[in-house]
Amino acid sequence: MENKKFYMTTAIAYTSGKPHIGNTYEFVLADAIARYKRSQGYDVFFQTGTDEHGQKIELKAEEAGVSPKEFVDGVAAQVKEIADMMNTSYDKFIRTTDEYHEKQVQKIFKKLYDQGDIYKGHYEGMYCTPCESFFTESQLVDGKCPDCGRKVQPAQEEAYFFKMSKYADRLIEHINTHPEFIQPVSRKNEMMNNFLLPGLQDLCVSRTSFKWGIPVDFDPKHVVYVWLDALTNYITGIGYDCDGENNEFFNKNWPADLHLIGKDIIRFHTIYWPIFLMALDLPLPKQIFGHPWLLQGDGKMSKSKGNVIYADELVNMFGVDAVRYFVLHEMPFENDGVITWELMVERMNSDLANTLGNLVNRTISMTNKYFGGNVTDKGVTEEVDADLRAITENTPKAVDEKMDKLRVADAITEIFNLFKRCNKYIDETMPWALAKEDDKKDRLETVLYNLIQSISAGAELLSSFMPETAEKILAQLNGGNVTDKPEILFQRLDLEEVMKKVEELHPPVQEEKGDDVIDIEPKEEITFDDFMKLQFQVGEIIACEEVKKSKKLLCSQVKIGSQVKQIVSGIKAHYTAEEMVGKKVMVLVNLKPAKLAGVLSEGMLLCAEDAEGNLALMTPEKTMPAGAEIC
Repeated sequence: MENKKFYMTTAIAYTSGKPHIGNTYEFVLADAIARYKRSQGYDVFFQTGTDEHGQKIELKAEEAGVSPKEFVDGVAAQVKEIADMMNTSYDKFIRTTDEYHEKQVQKIFKKLYDQGDIYKGHYEGMYCTPCESFFTESQLVDGKCPDCGRKVQPAQEEAYFFKMSKYADRLIEHINTHPEFIQPVSRKNEMMNNFLLPGLQDLCVSRTSFKWGIPVDFDPKHVVYVWLDALTNYITGIGYDCDGENNEFFNKNWPADLHLIGKDIIRFHTIYWPIFLMALDLPLPKQIFGHPWLLQGDGKMSKSKGNVIYADELVNMFGVDAVRYFVLHEMPFENDGVITWELMVERMNSDLANTLGNLVNRTISMTNKYFGGNVTDKGVTEEVDADLRAITENTPKAVDEKMDKLRVADAITEIFNLFKRCNKYIDETMPWALAKEDDKKDRLETVLYNLIQSISAGAELLSSFMPETAEKILAQLNGGNVTDKPEILFQRLDLEEVMKKVEELHPPVQEEKGDDVIDIEPKEEITFDDFMKLQFQVGEIIACEEVKKSKKLLCSQVKIGSQVKQIVSGIKAHYTAEEMVGKKVMVLVNLKPAKLAGVLSEGMLLCAEDAEGNLALMTPEKTMPAGAEIC
């Protein structure tokens, strides 16, 4: 019987620069899912690649003094190198500068134009260059881009538009009747409430203010808007032909079973992409999963912030599988994960060197010491064996259950719970004590055989997530005929030594006088008496939720001493409701209450704002109780 197909994609990486570990995480996550599906017997086709057109790239190339094609060739090579370094088993690496893709995009644009879905007009609005997106004034958040928080510029130009509203009702119905279509559910709710239900505006699908894009062949001064170009890679990469001559591979694999993307581009994939497909009379993908971000410390990675960590740096320090383990294990299903060098060292030492590495090492060592490296099941069982056998048998089912829901971190936790149970089994059975009694030899051999079987079962499951490590474990255990000398899988690391190496990689920047400062328009002077009228206290946010019908407001319940005040803040573009809970913040307590978007606000949370419009809540340097006076 032919294996069931499974076509999955990552978002294609934008070639504006070298991907950091947060970008690389998506490759590894997709690879783990692809490998697991293959282990279940699926005929998997895993596509990734690079998104190579747009104004931002044109500007980057100009800055670098090279042509746009030379620039994207260099970055695409870096992206591919990183994907290969991380041992990702992709089947195709597509580039949007591939000739076949470009020709199909031109045909798609013409087809949509000819059938009346695209029309010519002009655009006047606020444009965000990094996001390659136009916004109306009402869509901006505090006058900034609602997606990235950066400044926008007024722009007007002739453009082609796609009639989004024509398909909106059909898309709403599809989302409502296919609950698995957008995951997690919170992403679905965001798209429905913030974009679809309020009504879709027509989408600008061409530009004339730059040249680095696919030309509209019947109107060459226009280039195809980057999202119409980029999104169609999911069909062109597997043989879609707009003239109706799709190849067999396309017919077999479309619709995609899974689009794996970052949460920041969920709107493009769950609104624009399905509507484009409807217009092309193609089935919609079965599932779109918007994964959270991997943050450095307490913020999104950004070159301008100087907090970027790259995959090659981590691999040089810890090894490929250790990095794979970390990014997969530390990323929750729905909320953002955090990566720091310190946390990497902690996981390396506790989970990998101790829980897993030491378990394999001492099992092999004891098998060699007591039985010359070869054990079989002597059938001398005790009650303690039943629990180990039960968790060994149940772990594959538990991992299946988690992976079916794309809860990859939870699946890895299940596997490591098995390894932890094996360590406990050693403590319970005490093989070293059994070895001292001649009449316990068969019991000792049974214990070691049980260990080898359970560890091997765990290693088989681990192969989707840490393929090289799993292969090493299985080769060393060899079904009970173990290797002569165990290989050290993971070396324990000294945190101080690691941090010295990190400092060498990223030496502290010595700022010149005047750097990293902002001058703002001075306000009217106030007297000391004026200042004393303001009451500032430390507050603890005990609950927070988004304000319905608002794109920028969060409503926080703030504990201040024995009181709880409700405070509404325009910081939704910078903090999620989940992130807010538990924070200690600076509060202006005696601000006259007012209603914002119909919700009562009884104070103000104080923030700092940089030149790009990024906000940071003001928090106490040291631990302070809720209610402490700020003076």
